[in-house]
Amino acid sequence: MVLVVPCYNEAHRLNVDAFRNFQLAGHQIQFCFVNDGSVDGTLRMLESLQTEDPSRYAVLDLSRNGGKAEAVRRGVISALEQPPDFVGFWDADLATPLSELPSFVDVLARNKETQMVFGARVRLLGRDISRRPSRHYVGRVGATMISSSLGLAVYDTQCGAKLFRVTDALRDVFGTPFLSRWLFDVEIIARFVQRWGRDAAAGAIYELPVTVWHDVKGSKVKPLDFLRALRDLWKIHRAYNARR
Repeated sequence: MVLVVPCYNEAHRLNVDAFRNFQLAGHQIQFCFVNDGSVDGTLRMLESLQTEDPSRYAVLDLSRNGGKAEAVRRGVISALEQPPDFVGFWDADLATPLSELPSFVDVLARNKETQMVFGARVRLLGRDISRRPSRHYVGRVGATMISSSLGLAVYDTQCGAKLFRVTDALRDVFGTPFLSRWLFDVEIIARFVQRWGRDAAAGAIYELPVTVWHDVKGSKVKPLDFLRALRDLWKIHRAYNARR
């Protein structure tokens, strides 16, 4: 299994020990850190980690910042060269802690028809979900629009924790650059819908409510990005609905 971790100027908040100490019972896991044109000490930190154990930590260095979508895509393409049984991506800030990953793996192991597991931030009793109210309410508005655009009852496309079964379809989905730098998670679903049809895509996706998720200081998301996301949602809707 390979977990892609996109990194942009993460030198002061990447919890290296969390990655060092994480073990997944019954599975060999490699972390593929993608340095997305960072201008701080991120690359040196990642290369030092790779030197410790090259079989466990890989580093893909992109000389120019291309955005999270392209960093994740390039990381997944690199991971598929191995190839692993599962590949996913996880936010570098570990807002979703790595302790959640075994539940994602269990879903794919139990349900052979499931092709992808998406983390979902749902505030339920007994779960530790801490999110700023402003971001939560803006997120719910965005999620409603995304669900309507896709024609799928998806709750949360933007949680930065996702795991996929490796298939030819996955290779196709990540094979070409995304239209959106901001909503590529939505575009991943749109590409699966385009390939399989809406009903089959809905049956292949499993949304897993995470038990822990915390906002982490230093987020790269700014208020203006919501407007960019709206623009990109329209681009995705227009492009993929026209191709069906």
